[in-house]
Amino acid sequence: MPIKSRIRTVPHYPKQGIMFRDITTLLKDSVGLRVTVDELARRYADVKIDKVAGIESRGFIVGAPLAYALGKGFVPIRKKGKLPAETIGHDYELEYGTDRIEIHIDAIEKGEKVLLVDDLIATGGTAEAACKLIGNMGGQVVECCFVIDLPDIGGRKRLEKHGQKVFALCEFEGD
Repeated sequence: MPIKSRIRTVPHYPKQGIMFRDITTLLKDSVGLRVTVDELARRYADVKIDKVAGIESRGFIVGAPLAYALGKGFVPIRKKGKLPAETIGHDYELEYGTDRIEIHIDAIEKGEKVLLVDDLIATGGTAEAACKLIGNMGGQVVECCFVIDLPDIGGRKRLEKHGQKVFALCEFEGD
């Protein structure tokens, strides 16, 4: 079953000219969700991973069941002010300003191998910030894993330029 066939494209969302790739149609499909998690679990079954980190919020939806399937802990990476205990954060640039992601200070121990998960890679800005945040905590990103890659936007190349390995289950050409 091709994952890509279960992903809806919403034209002109959130603004004119954008072709939004919506994974909610994949998630609501019990077979699609199972195949997604199972394919990722097979890929990482024999890889040394200590934790799976998911980027808010759709990275949680894929990352948590993947962590469960791998028998690993799950670490949420959230937007500023969303985590209840003491955090460490990383600011990063957006096309229209700056943003900040945070993680609990006790989430990753020095030397731990971390698989970073999100639903989609577009520009790669948030994933790059998450990699830096994990590195600042002493963790090592094993790979950046996505359900969807939008290769024409350049996020994969951006991460690879910084030495990160990148994997995606499917690609959509164009914006």
